[in-house]
Amino acid sequence: MQPVLFDSSIYITALRAGTEAALMLKRLAANSPVWLSSVVLEELYAGIAPRSRYVLERLERDFERAKRILLPNLNDWTQTGKVLARLAAKYDYEQIGQGRLTNDALIAMSAGRSGITVITANARDFTRLAEFRPFHWQVQTLPAS
Repeated sequence: MQPVLFDSSIYITALRAGTEAALMLKRLAANSPVWLSSVVLEELYAGIAPRSRYVLERLERDFERAKRILLPNLNDWTQTGKVLARLAAKYDYEQIGQGRLTNDALIAMSAGRSGITVITANARDFTRLAEFRPFHWQVQTLPAS
């Protein structure tokens, strides 16, 4: 089975679902090895309430123990810059702000390099990123709680 990683959009929906979160994520993974992007982890820590921080610390610890944390390398960073420049030229992202897409691009570039499928609820941004650099991804919408 091809490994997968969940984008922040999936974790956020799952975390809001509370006790059903683990079951939701397990169903989405369909017995594939699951990876955690360090970029996703950063996004989650930036947005989590202090009282819920322990959930992320446990998630981080579990993935670290399994040695399944995906870190962007130098090539991922340079490819991200190149893809963002091409997106800006085509979609006038200078006005919208490329910074908003930087994290998604880093996730896509590092997952693509590693042969990992990104599972996201963010179809718009990942569709555009895939125009300029092929990588495996799929859209998944989860019921909001």
